[in-house]
Amino acid sequence: MTRVRLPSWAVGVAGSLVIVALWWISALTVFSGVGAGARRAIPTPPEVVSQWAADGATFYGRNFGVTLVEAAQGFLWGNAIALLLASVVLVVPRTEGLITQIATITYCIPIVAIGPLVLIIAGAPDSGDPSGTAIFLAALSCFFTTVVGTLLGLRAADRAALDVVTVYGGNAFTQLRKVRLIAALPSILTALQIAVPAAFLGAILGEYFGKVDLGIGPAMTSAQQSLNAARVWGIALASGAVAIVGFAFFGMLGRLVTPWSRGRSSA
Repeated sequence: MTRVRLPSWAVGVAGSLVIVALWWISALTVFSGVGAGARRAIPTPPEVVSQWAADGATFYGRNFGVTLVEAAQGFLWGNAIALLLASVVLVVPRTEGLITQIATITYCIPIVAIGPLVLIIAGAPDSGDPSGTAIFLAALSCFFTTVVGTLLGLRAADRAALDVVTVYGGNAFTQLRKVRLIAALPSILTALQIAVPAAFLGAILGEYFGKVDLGIGPAMTSAQQSLNAARVWGIALASGAVAIVGFAFFGMLGRLVTPWSRGRSSA
């Protein structure tokens, strides 16, 4: 009996349809509420789509635009510092303990605890401007993952290639530039891929502390206060879609830049 193997995109579409069907059934049965005037905690898919159409592109563009700027700035700052510190460890090995401890501390500190402190230092932004608190928390959210991923990648360099650089008079910095960075590219891109949704989530959480009037955070807070479940779910699903797009972008970039990591030869 011949087995039919579906392509990955077909499996993804089928899985998405199953999730939507379960969501729809749950909204109409388990979470339908009690009484004629009861509000459903989980809206049906058509209700969410209807709310998307009612809010319009202006609502989402205005709020998502601010949050995306915050997440992008935090992503750049957090990953730039992480890559720099990971490179310093390879050049100056004695700093490994200190940098690893710093990365671990940033990962262990709860955002809800450090958020108010950052708000006091950064202050509230002007109306419509990105929040410094959101940018900081976005950078903090992706720092640990990139440090660890980069260190693991830099240490995965071939020993023989490092010895060749040493034989030809190269120092630790030459090894880093000629061998280690190339070997570490798959791990670095994977870390950046994970950092995209982490930075986006950190920016949203930062908006809850940052006293901002525009962004996903205040938009979702307003929808929660007005008990508009369809808008809350619409914003949440749109946020998930944005995070998935960023995640997929770095995944495709990794396949193009480092084809050898998946057993394929470069063109």
